[in-house]
Amino acid sequence: MTGAGDTVKSAMVMAAGLGKRMRPLTATRPKPLVHVAGRALIDHCFDRIADAGIGHVIVNVHYLADALEAHLRGRSWPFDVDVSDERTRLLETGGGLVKAASLFRGDPILCVNSDNIWTDGPTNAISLLAERWDDEQMDALLLLVPQARATGHSGQGDFHMDQVGRLSRRKPGRVAPFVYTGIQLLSARLLRDAPEGPFSTNILWDRAMADRRLFGLSHIGQWFDVGTPLAIPKVETALAG
Repeated sequence: MTGAGDTVKSAMVMAAGLGKRMRPLTATRPKPLVHVAGRALIDHCFDRIADAGIGHVIVNVHYLADALEAHLRGRSWPFDVDVSDERTRLLETGGGLVKAASLFRGDPILCVNSDNIWTDGPTNAISLLAERWDDEQMDALLLLVPQARATGHSGQGDFHMDQVGRLSRRKPGRVAPFVYTGIQLLSARLLRDAPEGPFSTNILWDRAMADRRLFGLSHIGQWFDVGTPLAIPKVETALAG
């Protein structure tokens, strides 16, 4: 298997959130700069992106944006870096993608939430997404993890997945077997006729689902939801094991 860089030219790291659940650690730093296992959260994401061979990364900024930009300027990265500036208005996940769309190189792009840490199985998970991508059938391909292995996640699951990988939502009051990891490939088609201003990517997923163009891939490595200060020592113990 080759790296994902043959298929995916750009990655976007979602780093603009307020990090309220991570307080008090986010009182003086943006959540992507909170350290886990000796490194900033966003650097863990950068490691996986670089390993996949992707040559361009977009980072959106809002809360304590100057600190995050200083971090991005503070070292040489193995990819080009662009900043999508949301200082004046936090746009949520969907709005953030729309604002950054002019910076995308190629199609599809990778989108990664900055508060996840994951380890790869035998193959880089991003490269597996790229290998699975089918432009004729898909508008988005989400990396999912079985709920039993969604370390740090306290919800009831997000999706059901059929035999070909097509996704459907968890029904109200029920449990679903798969949790979204915060990692996805998406085509610019997903952003067509998008709402203006702040909105959630869920709106775009629902449309893709109705068109039977939302797919998933099950992650075979470890995955950690690093949402609160209490989660950090648990993740560090698991990573050290």
